[in-house]
Amino acid sequence: TEPDSWPARAAALIPDAAILADALPQLQAILGDPGLARLFGPDSLAEVGVTAPWAGHRLTGSIDRLLVSADRVLIVDFKSNALIPDSPAAIPEGILRQLGAYAHMVAQVYPDRRVETAVLWTRGPVLMPVDPEIVRQALQRTTIP
Repeated sequence: TEPDSWPARAAALIPDAAILADALPQLQAILGDPGLARLFGPDSLAEVGVTAPWAGHRLTGSIDRLLVSADRVLIVDFKSNALIPDSPAAIPEGILRQLGAYAHMVAQVYPDRRVETAVLWTRGPVLMPVDPEIVRQALQRTTIP
């Protein structure tokens, strides 16, 4: 869609004026960033529901953006945290565990492809790739009662 239409479309989706005032500049920065365009291209999938077994439990989730290519799958989770970590090592544990769960589930669907994860910090916007081993280890630290 054309950038001129974004404010009206956002207002139709977000009726609360205070939330809209906070969200619209973030949306415009994200959608206007050429480096992020691939996340919203025709080969990307939005709000992808996933589920898979893990450690005797069933994991479920909804991935914000999924990009599937012949040799890899990129999972992108959007976060609107006010503070953006300066490195993947500083990402909060809960987010790392969430990415680990997503990576585990997606690997069940695409066992022949490299699974990568990233966080899109919407207040930047900053796309931060996260090493697969970091999220795998975070998932391993998860305990489910």
